[in-house]
Amino acid sequence: MAAMPALGTPELLAQVEEEERELVLPAFDRDDAWALGSRLRDAATDAGLPIVIGIVVAGQRVFHAALTGATPDNDAWLERKTRATLHYQRSSLGVGEQFRARGWTFEADSRLDPREVAGNGGVLPIAVRGVGVVGAVGVSGLPQLDDHAFVVEHLRAFIAERV
Repeated sequence: MAAMPALGTPELLAQVEEEERELVLPAFDRDDAWALGSRLRDAATDAGLPIVIGIVVAGQRVFHAALTGATPDNDAWLERKTRATLHYQRSSLGVGEQFRARGWTFEADSRLDPREVAGNGGVLPIAVRGVGVVGAVGVSGLPQLDDHAFVVEHLRAFIAERV
């Protein structure tokens, strides 16, 4: 994974916005969810990452894996970040960055309960060309920039195989 710009910088916001425009699928169904989730799981297992992985489509969890070293707290973070992605229709890191760019904090200024929704990196929308956001894919267990970069790397490769 390449190094990312620091949190709260214009460079990071620009990078995240570009990723959100780029990472759009031609189609996505439950078989795709299994293939993408399995790809993420295999890569995380190979790297020994202590993460949880989740994919939600149409409001239903269709893939979940908790790898060695992951804790129930990681599941809670994944749920909170997924809610941010689905609510704002963008990456959870992008949500946090849009608040930081205004000099705000997500927790204080979003008007959402921070115990339920988190603007921290690690979850990306599953966007389908011509349709819009149909779900979310994410991980939790690493620092938020690493969570985000891991999902971006594997979602990008997954899309490249399908176009």
